[in-house]
Amino acid sequence: MKKIIEKSLQDTLSYKEYRDLVSSLLAEGKATGTQQSEDLTNYSMLNDRRMKRLDKTIKISESTIAKMQEISEPQTWLVLTEGWCGDAAQNLPVIHKIAETNSLIDLKLVLRDDHEDLMNLFLTNGGKSIPKLVALDKNNNVINTWGPRPTEATKMVADYKAKHGVIDAQFKEDLQVWYNKNKGQNVQEDFIKLFTKAFATEQ
Repeated sequence: MKKIIEKSLQDTLSYKEYRDLVSSLLAEGKATGTQQSEDLTNYSMLNDRRMKRLDKTIKISESTIAKMQEISEPQTWLVLTEGWCGDAAQNLPVIHKIAETNSLIDLKLVLRDDHEDLMNLFLTNGGKSIPKLVALDKNNNVINTWGPRPTEATKMVADYKAKHGVIDAQFKEDLQVWYNKNKGQNVQEDFIKLFTKAFATEQ
């Protein structure tokens, strides 16, 4: 596991580099990833606009900032993502702003389809769901993982699947409405719980 993680860390993007990559590919009519289609490009265009808006509007709460500032050892937050992924577009701007609250947190992004070995280490219910965040300590040991969705959205997906069997277009609309109303609050709550738990085990 550690060898795969350390190899992936040699091929990472900063948040700005990732945003620039998605934009430059869109200018060529392309999406990130190994598969190309009109749908994926259209999703990427929508997500690019969404992320631009969220980069400007997402606010990190005082309680989140205080909790993140308790981190006293360097950490790397390695996130698997792709430009066409709707959940990544909703959550990455929040994660980026949380990471900015503490200089000891180094946010690094990798494209899922270019890092299959890494993705296979962190599957969700057997699937390659993204975004997937892997938090590493200064020795590249895994501290925590998060993703692909905030806990409330994860429950919404599970409940809908249990009732209807599949995720359909109607649910995807409902999920977008939830994201728009929640404004990244649930992601912040999740991270506070994750890192509170981490501190509890360290002390």
